[in-house]
Parts: sequence; C-alpha cells; structure tokens
Amino acid sequence: MAPALKRVLRPILLHGTLMLVLALWLVPLIYMVSVGLRTPAQAFNPVLFAWPVTFANFVTVLRDNPLGGIFLNSLIVTVATVVLVVLVASMVSFAMSVLRLPGGSALYAVLLTTLMVPLASLVLPLAILLKTFGWVNSYAGLIFPYVALGVPFAMVVLKAFLDDTPRMLFEAATVDGCTPWQCYRHVALPVIRPALAFVAIWQFIVTWNEFFLALIVLTKPELKTVTIVPMQYSGLYMANPGALFAILTLIALPLIVLYVLVQRAFVAGLLAGAVKG
Repeated sequence: MAPALKRVLRPILLHGTLMLVLALWLVPLIYMVSVGLRTPAQAFNPVLFAWPVTFANFVTVLRDNPLGGIFLNSLIVTVATVVLVVLVASMVSFAMSVLRLPGGSALYAVLLTTLMVPLASLVLPLAILLKTFGWVNSYAGLIFPYVALGVPFAMVVLKAFLDDTPRMLFEAATVDGCTPWQCYRHVALPVIRPALAFVAIWQFIVTWNEFFLALIVLTKPELKTVTIVPMQYSGLYMANPGALFAILTLIALPLIVLYVLVQRAFVAGLLAGAVKG
C-alpha cells in the first residue's frame, strides 16, 4: 500500500473505531433517556427508540418531588465535600512529600489500606458514630464520612504529583524566606493545579452519585439527596419504570453538563505528570 494512501486511511480507521466505541458507550445513556420518554405500555419494548414520545414521566417526577430543594441538598453536600477533600488531601500530601512528615510513610500505608475497605462494611460503625455525634439527618452526617472516604484516593494522586516535582523549587522558595505555609500556597498549589482539578471533578462525581450512605443517614424527606428519589419509583415489579428512568436522567444531567464544561481540565489532570523531564 502506498504511503500516501496509508496516511489517508489511518485517520479514517482511527476515527471510525473511536466513533464505534463512542456509539456503544452511549447506548445505555440513550436507552435511559428513551425509557423516560415512553408511555407505560411501551416501557419494556426491546427497542432503543420508541414512538410516540411523552414527557408525562418527567411531569410526574417534577410534580411528586420538590426537586429544587433536593438538588440543593445534593449540591451543598457535594461542594462541601469537594472543598474539604481537596484542602485536606493537598495539605497532607504536601506534609508527606515536601516537609517529610515524621511517620509519613506509615501514615501513607495506613491510608492506602483504607482504599480496600468496602463501604458496606463501614455502614454499621458509621451509623453508631454518627448517632453518637448527633449527625443523623444532617449535612455533617454525610459530608464528614464522604471526606474521610475521599481523602485517601485524592492524597495518592496529589502526593504522586508532588513526588515528581523537582525539589529545587521548594528549596529555592525556602532560601528566599518562604514559610512552609507560603511554600504550600505559592509553590505547591500552582504546581499541582491540574491534579487538583482532576481530584475535584472526580470527587464531585463520586459524591453526587453516592447512594448507600445517604440512604442510611438521611431519613427526613426535606434532607434527602437526589440519589434517594428513584427508590420511590422502583419496587418488586418496578411499578413505574418511565418515572424511574426520568429521574435517573435528571440526576445524570448535571454531571454531563459538568463534564462538558470541565473536560479539558479533567483530561489535563489525567495527563499531567505522564511525561517527566
């Protein structure tokens, strides 16, 4: 095959393969939206698209639930969790990687082991602890456990970036008279900015989608988050699949919009540090 023809066919084959993978990845998302737009008689039809479409399921969901308050609850919990995770993880990572915190290696190993602990095994001790603190049916009852669960992963990511950063930067800042706090604020944070963006976006997605702990901690209707709402439309025989998939679509919509807006920062955070030197 001629080199010129190869140069023409290679991008076509590459983009064609990527488009095929994208189409397959979008099938569950398209089906979710499609079921949300179906009548009850069409709900279980084994087709990707059904006609005619109806917005009655979305109207039902909006009528049955104060979605404004529910979305606000999720937003408060999620944003507070993201801010605390980024702040705590960045400080701990800086102390371990740059300040060489005594016992940092042991602490790092302990925090790594927490990544292997399933959330289900923590529900009972967390419930007892939250009841002792009086944090059941409160934002704090979700925010602080989410922070504790999110910090280890964020710390692993941020510490890896700081370990790859030339120590000359921090030594020069120290020679110039920077205190550890100034070194953290003016040197470390700008250097790991792509990683901070990745951690923040990842933690936002994880916290927004969390269901199990929210179900245990929140029992008052006025405090529930968006992931609890679909339960009222599912049952032993999936009583209202159209409304169920409609609320799932509404829950996924903010995450889709978020990713579209910050995808460059997310990808930059994934790729930053991949090339050293």
